[in-house]
Amino acid sequence: MAILITGGTGFIGSHTAVELLNEGYDVVSVDNLSNSKKDVVDRISEITGKPVIFYHVDLLDRQSLRKVFQQHKFTSVIHFAASKVLSESISEPINYYRNNVEGTINLLELMQEYGVQQLVFSSTAAVYAESAQSPLTEDSPCLAETPYGRTKLFCEEIIRDVHNSGKGLCAVILRYFNPIGAHASGLIGEEPNLNPDNLMPYVAKAASGEIECVAVYGNDYPTKDGTGVRDFIHVVDLAKGHLQALEKLQQSPALYTYNLGCGRGHSVMDVIQAYEQACAKKIPYKITARRAGDLAEVFADPSKAEREMGWKAQLTIADMCRDSWTWKQRCQRA
Repeated sequence: MAILITGGTGFIGSHTAVELLNEGYDVVSVDNLSNSKKDVVDRISEITGKPVIFYHVDLLDRQSLRKVFQQHKFTSVIHFAASKVLSESISEPINYYRNNVEGTINLLELMQEYGVQQLVFSSTAAVYAESAQSPLTEDSPCLAETPYGRTKLFCEEIIRDVHNSGKGLCAVILRYFNPIGAHASGLIGEEPNLNPDNLMPYVAKAASGEIECVAVYGNDYPTKDGTGVRDFIHVVDLAKGHLQALEKLQQSPALYTYNLGCGRGHSVMDVIQAYEQACAKKIPYKITARRAGDLAEVFADPSKAEREMGWKAQLTIADMCRDSWTWKQRCQRA
């Protein structure tokens, strides 16, 4: 029996594969490599000493995905595969709806056809309304403000409807906050092919001299230093949350929704200063205008995940920056 990971060579998918393999699971990974690289598969095996079966498959290619289901008997699916750049989703909404929603429907149909009833779904804090007050709970109002966030919210609703149809699907929907960091080995980390919207890749590039400085979008928010505050979570903590979600489904199959975050916010300047400690150098930055739609403060209440499935983030912002810098240095040497 094996676990299928869609988007398995991506940032979060690759770290989750490591955690699954270390816990004795067999892993089959599919990815279209639109925002990742195939050599991640070898690096996962190098970390764990265990093989990963990989298929270069797009979820929109239903027949190729069907062949994967025909080749393996899956107990569960962890579904990461999605386009995820918020700004790109605004300029290319049709592509985002097709890739994220249609791909999820294809996957759910094949799960039904082949009798796979356990799903862990990668969602996002972007499903919450801008008006919702932090700390955000799973019951905070949802009103996604971007096409990306709406695709995830639509997929959540599809999963709920399939569960409620009585066809056997049970699922854990995980709403992520801001994953950063890398594996402590330095062998896998965030390596996007596309221009990301998130902060950490730019901080790392400024530290390594690849870009001149980090753009800080606004320093006049009502926060301690005027810069935006977000809930940053180490990607390894996030990956471990998926193991806890699988165990939850095995012990008590039903439908659950959990926030995965640290439960506290760090400002943009906090992250820059922590990264300076990690790399032992000053990181240049430039204050620019606020971005439309950015909020002053967004952070999670993750207590439900701790209460119901025993998960709690363990790693600090210093750990996140240290491991990100280890990964960045490896990339420079490669």
